[in-house]
Amino acid sequence: MSQDNDKKKQVRVWCDGCYDMVHFGHANSLRQAKALGGYLIVGVHTDEEISKHKGPPVFSQQERYKMVRGIKWVDEVVEGAPYVTTLDTLDRYGCDFCVHGDDITMTADGVDTYHLVKSAGRYKEVSRTAGVSTTDVVGRMLLLTREHFRQGEREYEVSRESSSTMGLDSTARSPWTRCSQFLPTTSKIIHFSDGKEPKPGDKIVYVAGAFDVFHVGHLDFLEQARKLGDFLIVGLHTDPVVNRYKGSNYPIMNLHERVLSVLACKYVSEVVIGAPYAVTKDLMEHFKVDVVCHGKTHISPDIDGRDPYLEPKAQGKFVTIDSQNDMTTEKIVNRIIMHRLEYEERNRNKEKKELAAYEAHMKNIQSKVPCSNHCSNSKLNSSIGGSQPTNVSN
Repeated sequence: MSQDNDKKKQVRVWCDGCYDMVHFGHANSLRQAKALGGYLIVGVHTDEEISKHKGPPVFSQQERYKMVRGIKWVDEVVEGAPYVTTLDTLDRYGCDFCVHGDDITMTADGVDTYHLVKSAGRYKEVSRTAGVSTTDVVGRMLLLTREHFRQGEREYEVSRESSSTMGLDSTARSPWTRCSQFLPTTSKIIHFSDGKEPKPGDKIVYVAGAFDVFHVGHLDFLEQARKLGDFLIVGLHTDPVVNRYKGSNYPIMNLHERVLSVLACKYVSEVVIGAPYAVTKDLMEHFKVDVVCHGKTHISPDIDGRDPYLEPKAQGKFVTIDSQNDMTTEKIVNRIIMHRLEYEERNRNKEKKELAAYEAHMKNIQSKVPCSNHCSNSKLNSSIGGSQPTNVSN
């Protein structure tokens, strides 16, 4: 092993945040942070701290701790991390620097939560993942106006009707909260995939489903499934198929959003993108499947009325898993709908603070005479105390 690799393994990286409604954007940020060092420690804020500075979280702190621990790039989780990142926190856990995305987070008083580590030169940035944010996901649930499950050229579109009710003016929204159309690429999937094949003699487990808005119920189920073998393959149904058996406006997240969220789970070895609803003999032979699992939830019949697990049951390879967790995507939606006004107010306040910071930055830029192209094109966070973004693949 080279000296460079030895040195890199010694670097300890700190990240922190709310990690509410954990999605592939959070996972991608942590993936990039891990790439800057050898050991990644993630601090997660308490419900009390989040409610004070941001508004009520959707998930409890225990649920959020578990979700972050389930992300495959995370080495350690610190529960109840302070909302404002201090040098004392970095030193206590032996971290060389703190990493955050190139957006901004603020306290209830509008103070940059990373100003202390930025001033000390112990702060690095990674690129925010375009096309997703917690605010956006909550907005989708509040409005339930998705169109992305439709087949054809609009399959991966996400309705943005939320701009008139979830934010301020649709033409002047926060550049961090604003969410562009998600554009799936092979590079994004490659970054998330381990790229490992099953080893000879490995016991291969297969599960399939929607895995929409990846949550603790999914996490506990996949943990139990992985215990049944050595290599866990997750089949993800297409958006039209999920819409057929879930109905209404499901799925909340489109197919490739769901692929990245599942690939980020440490229990998952491989994902089948657009898996058939019925687990066929051909599928089982192709992937050399030893065990097929399903949770203790309702199994909708296939379009022909047959049991989609008929083949693995006939082969004696079907197992029902009791994950001891009854969380579902529908329950998450109900949580949000029940507290609709609180979450709408939370999202509005978040955008208001971000817009104020952005407008202050623009006024500051306009009041200065550009000294060079480098000055005029500098990143927003460097002008408010942040470092230049680190060149890490996003």
